[in-house]
Amino acid sequence: MPDEIAEKSYQPFLVNRALSYHQDAIMFVNEMNCKHGVDNRLQYSFFINTLRKRNRFSKWQKPYESKKLDTIAKAYGVSTQKAKEYAELINDQQYRELKDSMGLGGQNNGRDSKQSNRGKISRKR
Repeated sequence: MPDEIAEKSYQPFLVNRALSYHQDAIMFVNEMNCKHGVDNRLQYSFFINTLRKRNRFSKWQKPYESKKLDTIAKAYGVSTQKAKEYAELINDQQYRELKDSMGLGGQNNGRDSKQSNRGKISRKR
């Protein structure tokens, strides 16, 4: 490593994760994951000497967010983990009823446009 500050700020987990998105580096990253107790300087030297130089830009994979789980969590006031358990217990019909009772959904919440215009005052020209 170039200097002591760089060595202290080196985080093997982040380096392994960033490199794991590239097909040519995945086997080397797996090897370093198996030998997680290796010194940071040794891991840095391993990667710098084994991986070919190339532009490595990739987006970080984000966790999948389910609108169904968000709706259930908000309705019952529970965590996402508990909402997963609740989602296994309710069927699609019960979920639709829950969503309708919360006023969530698409345009006009599934009602036709005549019902949604009842409360609005129309202007005369």
